[in-house]
Amino acid sequence: MSPAPRRALLVIDVQNEYFTGNLPIAFPSVDISLPNITKAMDAARAAGIPVIVVQHDAPENSPVFAKGSDNWQLHPAVASFAADHRINKSMSNSFVGTDLAAWLARHAIDTLAIVGYMTHNCNATAIFHAAQNGLQVETLGDASGSLPYANAAGQASAEEIHRVFSTVFHSNFAPVISTQEWIAAVQQGKPLERDNIYLSNQRARKAQV
Repeated sequence: MSPAPRRALLVIDVQNEYFTGNLPIAFPSVDISLPNITKAMDAARAAGIPVIVVQHDAPENSPVFAKGSDNWQLHPAVASFAADHRINKSMSNSFVGTDLAAWLARHAIDTLAIVGYMTHNCNATAIFHAAQNGLQVETLGDASGSLPYANAAGQASAEEIHRVFSTVFHSNFAPVISTQEWIAAVQQGKPLERDNIYLSNQRARKAQV
């Protein structure tokens, strides 16, 4: 029987910028993701799982996340939560230029659950970094979100971006589960399983036949 995971919950960049600013989250809707983020935080607190809140800082003249601006502020639902640790970052990766890795090691955390924004950017960099540095990682698909892009390389909807990144995460880096599934696993002290690249590819190939 596997030992119970020593989890921490990483709440990434739940800032007003994604709600009333220049980068509105489009999929899943914040009406879905924000309540799930707060449910996960409450469930973590009830289970004695530490909650780490991350806030992104940009220069004061930046069009997004300008430090000190209203849009830079944490959303009130997260700002009011008594987090166990708080981190300010200036890069997409919550581990870069912060004490996150040292804090997790000091508290003997072996499993990092990730919620917040954006699925494909700051969440993705934290997932990849944590997974490749020996942590088990979990991400709550309905407690995160994406927005659409269009640039010289192409165009993608928020749903496409969220779905594709989630599929990639689950194939090799982190199980992608719902908030309710995560809460049940927390309450039972159970680890969650990701898939693997080979089986993910085999299923897709069979579906094309």
